[in-house]
Parts: sequence; structure tokens; C-alpha cells
Amino acid sequence: MKVVYASTKEQEEKIKELVSYMYSDIFPQYFLDDEIESFEDMDVLHMTERHYEYVGTLKEAFQVISSLQTIIAILEVKNREKVDEKYREIFDENVRILQNFGLSFPFSFRCFQSVKGSANGFSSYVRPANQFLI
Repeated sequence: MKVVYASTKEQEEKIKELVSYMYSDIFPQYFLDDEIESFEDMDVLHMTERHYEYVGTLKEAFQVISSLQTIIAILEVKNREKVDEKYREIFDENVRILQNFGLSFPFSFRCFQSVKGSANGFSSYVRPANQFLI
């Protein structure tokens, strides 16, 4: 008999939080708003109830969380030249893990080589610094 533990609500919330972070903090650095909007239309990193059933155990949910965190950590390296082939392989492996769980992440490491998004202007996807209306 094998005992497995179901993923927790907190893990599901963490996955949602990391996906939201990708859309509000990572993607705007590398893509324009119309490109990010098309990612939403293509359901990039979109989790349905079927996905949550597929990522139904603690281990599977942890794999998705750690893959998202690893991809984010690699993409947040300030000095892009220091990201060598080893990190590119780690990036690719974590993309494969996400895809094995049915999550769409159709990007190679090359897609994140040059900053062209909100660093050059404003993005409607970036979270506001405050909520005051002027």
C-alpha cells in the first residue's frame, strides 16, 4: 500500500502567487504588453481545475512550485553575462517539469536574453507601487 498526501490549499495559492509574479514582474521586463496579453490568450502558465487535480499530491505541487521559483531566480540574475550554460540547462529542465504537468511555458532561455519591456517604459501588467488615485 502506498500513502500519498494531497496538495494543500496553501500550495495551490503559492502556485497562483508565483504565476502572478511571472506576469507582473518578470514578463514585463522582457516582453511588451501586447505580447503578454497574447500569453494570457494562449493560457501560458494557466492552471485549470484539471491541472490542480494533476498536481494533486504534495510532491507534485512542490515540484511545480520549485520549478517556478528556479526559473524566476535565474531570470532575476542582475548580471546576465554570469548566467552560464549550467543555468541554461537548469532553466530548460524546469521548463520541462512544468510542461510535464501540463503547464504551458513556450519559452526558451533565449527569449529572456534582452530586456525590452517595462525597463524602457510603462506596462499595464506591472503592479502599482501604491493604490492612491491622483
